[in-house]
Amino acid sequence: MGSDRGRPDEKPVHPVEIEPFHVAVSPVTNAQFAPFLIAGQDPPRFWEDQRFNAPAQPVVGVSWFDAIAYCEWLASKTGIPYRLPFEAEREYASLGGLEGVDWPWSGKHWQDHPRADHIATADRPHSPDAACANGYGLRCMAENVHEWCWDWYYPDAYSERNAGELQPTERGRKVSRGGSWRHAVRFTRLTARASLSPERRYNDFGFRLYANV
Repeated sequence: MGSDRGRPDEKPVHPVEIEPFHVAVSPVTNAQFAPFLIAGQDPPRFWEDQRFNAPAQPVVGVSWFDAIAYCEWLASKTGIPYRLPFEAEREYASLGGLEGVDWPWSGKHWQDHPRADHIATADRPHSPDAACANGYGLRCMAENVHEWCWDWYYPDAYSERNAGELQPTERGRKVSRGGSWRHAVRFTRLTARASLSPERRYNDFGFRLYANV
C-alpha cells in the first residue's frame, strides 16, 4: 500500500493484510439511490440539477453520513451487509491486480485513459462504462467522482504500526479516494489520498458499495 513517488501522506510503501471482500462494479447511481428517497430519505444536494441527475450517473451531493445511511437501508432490505470500504480495501480494489502503478489502465500517464479526451473536457460526472474498467472490471476507480471511505483521515497513518488497519477515531475528516470531474486534472493516481469533513455534500463526491465475503 502507498507510493514512494507520491505525496508525504502516501509514504512509506508498506504491506497490509486484508480479508476478502465484494465490491460493486460502479459507484452507486442516481437510479439505485432513488428508492432510498421513496423510503423517506431527503434528496441529496443537486438532485434536481440536470447536470447531475441522469439515472446512470453516479449519485453526488451525498455526505459521508448519507452514504452510511444508504448502506444501512439497503442492508436492511437485502440482508447483505453493505458498507463503505476501508482505505486499504479501496486501494487494493483500484489497482485491479497490478502492483506499483499509478493508473489502472495501460500507460504511465492519465492521458493514456481510453476516454481521456472526453472525460478531461466534461462538465459533469459521466456514466461509467467498460472503457473505464480496471483489471478486476471495476469502473472509474481513478476518475469521475471521489468516493467516501470508512476511515478517518490520518496524514501520518502509514508511519504508524498496523497502518491501513487503524480503527476510526475522530480526526475531523474522512478519507476519500478517486478522481473528480471537477478538478483541473480529472484523473487521480491510485495511491493518492484525499479527505473531507463527513457532513459536506459536494457535486463531485459519491460512493461505492462494499461487503464482506
